[in-house]
Amino acid sequence: MKIILASGSPRRKELLAQIELPFEVITKEIDETLDNEGSLRDQIETLSFKKALAVFQDHKDRIVIGADTLVTINNERLGKPKDEEDAYRMLSELSGKTHDVITAVSIISPKMSETFSSVSMVTFYPMSDKEIREYIASKEPMDKAGAYAIQGLGAKYIKGIVGDYYAIMGLPIGEVYHRILKHFE
Repeated sequence: MKIILASGSPRRKELLAQIELPFEVITKEIDETLDNEGSLRDQIETLSFKKALAVFQDHKDRIVIGADTLVTINNERLGKPKDEEDAYRMLSELSGKTHDVITAVSIISPKMSETFSSVSMVTFYPMSDKEIREYIASKEPMDKAGAYAIQGLGAKYIKGIVGDYYAIMGLPIGEVYHRILKHFE
């Protein structure tokens, strides 16, 4: 059975390639507005399911993987920054504090459908105004949830993590691998 990654994220594509199962990327536009029903974890799981289902409806003979990641601090959602000032606001909020990263994954195949999520905690070192401005000038924060990339230049600001490093990047690849195997049985 063939696998489809229903995500345009280059990081998710790189991570999925690490498990050495052939796959292709197919995405569909969906409304990504969170509905504010249930917990943030429930909402992000619903969104990952919508992404997977939108692609699965046209490819019902495949295994489809949909995913989404949400950065939260003090119950505030930190999506991708709208502009440099929004990135500055987010990074200032994260500086010296611990926040949550929720990555939800849905796997749909002709045999079954499942949705799960991984919650990791990330702690930042305090960042000076100069460090925040220099990091924003690198442009790395501009297309990342929470305005940082743990696997990129943002790594130097990470004091510690509790949870799955790969989930923070966008896909808890070990868990995805073991769950995909059930779809091949």
